Amino acid sequence: MGYQVSGIKFPHLKYFLKVISNLFFTSSELPPKCDSHHQQPATSHQQPTTSNQQPATSNPIPDPPFLYLYHFMRKYEDSYRHKGLRKKLIDQLRQKGITDERLLEAMNKVPRHYFLDSAFDKVAYEDRAFPIAEGQTISQPYTVAYQTQLLELKLHHKILEIGTGSGYQAIILAEMGAMVFTIERQKKLFEEHRNFILKKQYPNIKYFYGDGYEGLPTYAPFDKVIVTAAAPFIPPKLIDQLKTNGYMVIPVGEGIVQRMIRITKLGDGSIHEEDFDNFSFVPMVSGRNS
Repeated sequence: MGYQVSGIKFPHLKYFLKVISNLFFTSSELPPKCDSHHQQPATSHQQPTTSNQQPATSNPIPDPPFLYLYHFMRKYEDSYRHKGLRKKLIDQLRQKGITDERLLEAMNKVPRHYFLDSAFDKVAYEDRAFPIAEGQTISQPYTVAYQTQLLELKLHHKILEIGTGSGYQAIILAEMGAMVFTIERQKKLFEEHRNFILKKQYPNIKYFYGDGYEGLPTYAPFDKVIVTAAAPFIPPKLIDQLKTNGYMVIPVGEGIVQRMIRITKLGDGSIHEEDFDNFSFVPMVSGRNS
């Protein structure tokens, strides 16, 4: 989730709907859900816990009523204008050195403006990051493409993503044919994916609310791991959950700028590190934020 964003003022539709929904709905009078959440049994897929660690979970969490209204009232349209802007973006990514055609095709299919507040509709295909909820960002398209290309993704690869955020990166991976397990520590962001318009199109994504540093040991090992927040160090538990010869792509560093690193797990359990370019991400934080 890219860190550099521009300060753009926009009407907060979600907050307006939150106020309206609180006037009309109580907790016992919620409107019916328009989509069921893909759930895993609570007892069979929990991580081992310690006294201060909560397991990642995909169990149901009650949705605030304003989220129903927001997804119900918002008009989602992928017009010829959007598609034309997306094609221009793909051309820019090619010029910047992105060569994976499967990746570029996936990014050309997925409507990025669906993942942003409607106020950003006209600028959604500019190659820059934008703010989303909870102080997070949707990464710059070039950053998404850069990390994904480093993964060297193959069809049906099993991917662990740390930091769901807007969900854009996970859907790009799923569009490329991967099985994606994605963890989000921000409860509100995790909840917003329940009724997201594109969710039914990608049954190969499983969403979890949990601590990214812990990963998902129940579902390990993974062919690839991608971390979309700046880690102060390489999380050892994520290395443990990586297959032999698998890759982890992760931005590492505690300052404003981090180094993009690709880690290969070797047969003896050791790792090989490759350094790439500098990027700016929001920090990777431990625990869950409710």
